[in-house]
Amino acid sequence: MPDIITRNAPSVEQNWLKEMANAVSDPQKLLQQLDIEPSAWASGFSARELFSQRVPQSFINRMEKGNPHDPLLRQVLPVIEEFEEVSGFTTDPLEEQDNTVPGLLHKYKNRVLMIVKGGCAINCRYCFRRHFPYEDNKGGKDVWREAITYLQLHPEVDEVILSGGDPLMAKDHELQWLIEAIESVSHIKRLRIHTRLPVVIPSRVTLALTHMLESSRLGVVLVTHINHANEIDDELRASMATLKQAGVTLLNQGVLLRGVNDSVDALKNLSNNLFDAGILPYYLHVLDKVKGAAHFLIDDDEAKKLMSGLIKEVSGYMVPRLTREIGGRDSKTPLDLHLEWY
Repeated sequence: MPDIITRNAPSVEQNWLKEMANAVSDPQKLLQQLDIEPSAWASGFSARELFSQRVPQSFINRMEKGNPHDPLLRQVLPVIEEFEEVSGFTTDPLEEQDNTVPGLLHKYKNRVLMIVKGGCAINCRYCFRRHFPYEDNKGGKDVWREAITYLQLHPEVDEVILSGGDPLMAKDHELQWLIEAIESVSHIKRLRIHTRLPVVIPSRVTLALTHMLESSRLGVVLVTHINHANEIDDELRASMATLKQAGVTLLNQGVLLRGVNDSVDALKNLSNNLFDAGILPYYLHVLDKVKGAAHFLIDDDEAKKLMSGLIKEVSGYMVPRLTREIGGRDSKTPLDLHLEWY
C-alpha cells in the first residue's frame, strides 16, 4: 500500500497544477465558453489591466450557461465599474502594507498571519488584497525562517494563520517544511489555513496534504472562502469529507456581495449547503472598501436586514457572524450584536 501511495501522489499533485496552468485569463473566451455574447461586456475587459482575470475550469463548470448575471461569473468577470473612483475606497483598506517582517502580519494579540504565497488559483474581483505589494512579501524558506524567528520571540502567539494570496499555492513539499518549522515552536497550538483553492480546484486536496495535516501535532483549522451555494459541488464535498476524516476542523468565511448573495434565500441556501458539506458557517464579512470593488457594496443597514431574515430561516449554529474588519483595530467588529438570535 505505501508503494501505491508514493506512486500515485505526484500524479495527484500534477492534477491541480495542470488545472492551474489551464485557468482562463481571457474574459472573451470565458463568456464564449458560457454561450454568452461577449460584445455587451467588452467595455469592461480592460479592467483586467487593473487586476488580471484567472478562473479555473472546475469553477467555470459550475456556472450557468447563457446567464451573464450568474453569481459565480460575477465574482470573476472584469467589468467597467472597476475604473470608478469612489470616495472611501483605497488600495489598502485594512492598513496591512506597512508590516516590518516580510510576509508576516501581527494584527491580533494571540495570532499572526503569514503571507505564504502571493498568487491565487482564482482572482476574485472584490479581493481586499488586489493591490497588496506581494513582490515585497514573497514566500519562500528564507522569508519563512524570519517569520519562525519572530514566533520564537513572541510567546503570546499560540496560533498561526496561513494566508496569501492563497497558502495552498505552495506545493506539498513546501508546506511540509513550513508546517514542521511552525510545529518546532512549542507555544504554537493551532494552525489555521485560509484558502479558496480547494473550492475552485478540489483536486488540491491531495493525499500528501491530507496526511501532513492529519499527522500534525497542531490543531488544524481550514477556513474555506465560499460565497454562493452553487460553488459547492460533489467534487468539493468529497474533498471536504477527506479533510474532515483527517481531523481537520472546517469553517467558512464569505463576503456579502451585491449581485451574488444579497438575498435571504441565497444566504439560506449557502448555509445549508455548507453544513451539508461538513463546513460550519463562520464569518460573513461586509465588503472591505478596496479600490475597484465599489459595485459589490451592500450597506450596513441592508446587511443587517438580510441577517435578520437569515436567522429566522436556519438554526443558530448555521448563522455566520456578520462582521467588518477595520485597519488598526485589535479585533474584528461584529455588526449583528443587536439582532434577535434563536
